[in-house]
Amino acid sequence: MAVAQSDGIAEEQAALRRVATLVARAAAPEDVFAVVAEEVGRVLSADTTAMSRYDPDGKATVVGGWVRSGEVARVPLGTRMEVGGRNVTTLVFRTGRAARIEEYAGASGEAAALARERGIRSIVGVPISVEGRRWGVMMVASVSEQPQPADTEERLTGFTELVAAAIANAQARVELRIHAAEQAALRRVATLVASGAPPEALFAAVTAEVGQLLSVDLAVLDRYDPHGAATALAPWSSTGAPAPFPVGTQWSVGGQNLLTLVFQTGSPARVDDYAGTTGPVADLSRDWGFRSGVGAPISVEGRLWGVMIVLSRREEPLPADTEARLAGFTELVATALANAEAQAALTASRARVVAAADTTRRRIERDLHDGAQQTLVSLALQVRAAQAAAPPEASQLATSLDGVVDGLTRVLEELREIAHGLHPAALAEGGLHPALKALARRSAVPVRLDVAVDGRLPEPIELAAYYVVSEALTNTIKHAHATVIDVQVAADPGVLRVRVHDDGRGGADPTRGSGLVGLIDRVEALGGHIRVNSPPAEGTAIQMELPLTASPPSGT
Repeated sequence: MAVAQSDGIAEEQAALRRVATLVARAAAPEDVFAVVAEEVGRVLSADTTAMSRYDPDGKATVVGGWVRSGEVARVPLGTRMEVGGRNVTTLVFRTGRAARIEEYAGASGEAAALARERGIRSIVGVPISVEGRRWGVMMVASVSEQPQPADTEERLTGFTELVAAAIANAQARVELRIHAAEQAALRRVATLVASGAPPEALFAAVTAEVGQLLSVDLAVLDRYDPHGAATALAPWSSTGAPAPFPVGTQWSVGGQNLLTLVFQTGSPARVDDYAGTTGPVADLSRDWGFRSGVGAPISVEGRLWGVMIVLSRREEPLPADTEARLAGFTELVATALANAEAQAALTASRARVVAAADTTRRRIERDLHDGAQQTLVSLALQVRAAQAAAPPEASQLATSLDGVVDGLTRVLEELREIAHGLHPAALAEGGLHPALKALARRSAVPVRLDVAVDGRLPEPIELAAYYVVSEALTNTIKHAHATVIDVQVAADPGVLRVRVHDDGRGGADPTRGSGLVGLIDRVEALGGHIRVNSPPAEGTAIQMELPLTASPPSGT
């Protein structure tokens, strides 16, 4: 007897080691279930074993099983049954403790009916708990009238603990993969945000990332519009087929649905059963077979801007962490929108400054032309008249008046130069090419000018190009010690390109001095950009690109 008992313990320990080895190798849970079911059956001399998982919908699913050859029919894997009645599956679920039934004639419920069909007389079940959560049940059953040994529950526990470890390990691996996939998706979206991607490209990327990551059937980003409406900006469908909410679809906010719940509360919302929802958007969702959904708000600087919605056709609701996982993406969208709004405000501010400066220059030019220049011309004429009226014997006075007239003429020419520098007349009268030719003629360093522009360009474009070239020439003359300056201007389709390059000493710092900084503001206000490349001893190159569709700054 002692020898048989010792052999039984050794056999049980060997079985436990085999299962533990399988768990340590990170075997798939279904492989562990199959091995455990067989090892338990053999060690405990059972007629059949079964392992079931408790599901959120109140049912239990058979995930593992074993039968002694010819003794009893196997319960197919995947068999589902309601948890309820008087049977071991239900008792373990309700109490979280081991349970046994030694006579199934009086048992009830789907599990009991299934046991009776297979001639089962007694069953012992032990709970499988994973990280404090009731996960399932491990059962051994017998078709004989003899009840299960008293130590069956205790002996089963060693195996269920190994099963729980295997499940926990598998869940940890899955969660790690999910976390890695989520972080990768967030990084891709964050890269788009940092690069200043256009909103429509960002919206499409975000909905695609969210839909694929959460394994939903539809993801859509909606913007809340004034007057109680919402517009679909970026739908994504898991099938690749056209989404039921194409871009531009407008909805009235109202009824009992995700779009309205998020709008009313400013908080995440979920619908676990679309049968009770109302409103046009809910009607269409039901028509397309959606059963559950989650919506997360997109708030920009404390203001509700829109909502990200994900929808599923599966029977089970979306996971409980869906709202939290959506939040990471909606925060990035909000950051992108805030950045875009800040950039738009900066551009508008620059445009106003540029427009105000141009208006001021034109006013000063007009005042100089109509005021100071005309006064000087009038004074010169008066001096000439006085000189003509002087008697012949006043030759010394006439000579002195000649000097006065010459001085007035020089002052007049200087004022004209100042006026031209403020708002060059050649640019206003003839366009960019003659204005740049005038700049080149006045340059103290030889200029090789190549202007490939036909006709006139919009005034803001011409002004920006003129001032970029003018500032570049001035800086080169003052600081570069160059022998020649190349100026190239070309109007390609949709864009004006300007390049000013000298053969001077290089090392220019574009952040020093206000001239180039002011030009950057002017160019970027028109949607363009400037690049400065100035390696030491290799000269300086300034390149500007301006979209020819640029609108004039506000106020011009």
